[in-house]
Amino acid sequence: MQYKGTANFRHDHPEKIGVLVTNLGTPDAPTSSALRRYLGEFLWDPRVVEVPRPLWWLILHGIILRIRPSRSAKAYASVWQPEGSPLLTHTASQAEGIRKRLQAKYGNNIVVGFAMRYGNPSVSKVLDEMQAQGVRQLLVLPLYPQYSASTSASTFDAIAHDFTRRRWIPDLRFVSHYPDYPPYIEAMANHIQAHWNEHGRNEKLVLSYHGVPLKYLKKGDPYHCECHKTSRLLAEQLGLAKEEYMTTFQSRFGREEWLQPYTDETLKSLPAKGVKSIDVFCPGFSSDCLETVEEIDEENREYFMEAGGEGFSYIPALNATPGHISALTQLIEDNLQGWTVPTNEPEELAARFRLAEDQKQAQYPGRDL
Repeated sequence: MQYKGTANFRHDHPEKIGVLVTNLGTPDAPTSSALRRYLGEFLWDPRVVEVPRPLWWLILHGIILRIRPSRSAKAYASVWQPEGSPLLTHTASQAEGIRKRLQAKYGNNIVVGFAMRYGNPSVSKVLDEMQAQGVRQLLVLPLYPQYSASTSASTFDAIAHDFTRRRWIPDLRFVSHYPDYPPYIEAMANHIQAHWNEHGRNEKLVLSYHGVPLKYLKKGDPYHCECHKTSRLLAEQLGLAKEEYMTTFQSRFGREEWLQPYTDETLKSLPAKGVKSIDVFCPGFSSDCLETVEEIDEENREYFMEAGGEGFSYIPALNATPGHISALTQLIEDNLQGWTVPTNEPEELAARFRLAEDQKQAQYPGRDL
C-alpha cells in the first residue's frame, strides 16, 4: 500500500495548526444524477442506517435510489442559490468568518478549512490541502451541537479512515458535541430575541431538531437527551416558562418509529389545541439547509396554516451571524488550549533544517537523502 506523504518534503517547511470545520453535505447540483451520487454515499454509511449491509444494499439500490433522487432534486431546486446549496454557502461563510478572527489574533500559522462528510469538498481533499500547507496539529469541529452516532461519530469515522492512508498523521483533537456550551446558548438566545424585537413574538416557540430512529436512543445514543438539554438551557436564557416552548423532531425517514413528538404532526395538531401562532427555530442546525428552508419554512408552515393556524414565523439558523462566529471561535480557542501556534520565523526554520541535515549526515554519511 502506498501511503500519502508530502511531495518534496523539507524539514524547514513551516508547520501550522489546522482547524477543520465540517458539516453533513450536499449534492453538487439539484439534479437526479447528482442526488443519486449524494444519497448513495450518505445512505450507505452504516452510522446513518444500521441495517445489515446485504439487505440494505438491495433496498437502497433496488428501491430508494430509483425513486428518491428525482423527488429530492425538486426540493433542492426550490432552495438552490447561484453559489450552490444553502448549506454549502453558509458553511463556507462560517469557515471564512472563523478564519478571519483566528488569523487576526494568531497570524497566518493557523489554517482554517471546511469539508462535507458527504459530497464536496470532501474530507480527504481538504486534509490533502492542509497537509500540503504544513498542518501538523489538527482540530476538527463538526457543526453538530448535539452528539449522535449518525453525525458526529460518522465524521470521526471519515477522519480516522483518511488517516489510515497517510504517512504522517497530525496531532488530533475532535470536538464531538457542544449542546450546553454557554456562548452557543447565548448566541441562540440573542438571535431569537433580535428576531422577536423586529417581527414580534408569537404564542409558542417550537424548537425542532433533526430526528433519529428511536432504537438509537434505546442503544445509548445521547442525542435525545442533549436536544432536550439545549432546549431547556435556551428557554432559561430567554426566560420562557415550560408552556411557552416545546421540543419536536423532524425529517424522519422510513416506517420505523423515530424520536417523538414529530414536528409535522405537532404543527398539524396545535391550532385545534388553541395555539394559533408559533415561532419555529432549529437549534441543531448550524446552517440553513433543505431541512429548514424547504421542510420547515415551506412544508410545515403549510401544515400549520391549513390546520387553522393564523401566524407562523420561521427564525433562521445562526448561519454566519457575528454572534455565532464569535461562539464557534471561542469554542475552537477553548479546544486549542495547550497547543502553541508556531511562529515559523526564518531563523527557526533554518535552524531546524540544519539540525535535520546534520543528523542525516551523521547517520548516513555521503548519501543524498
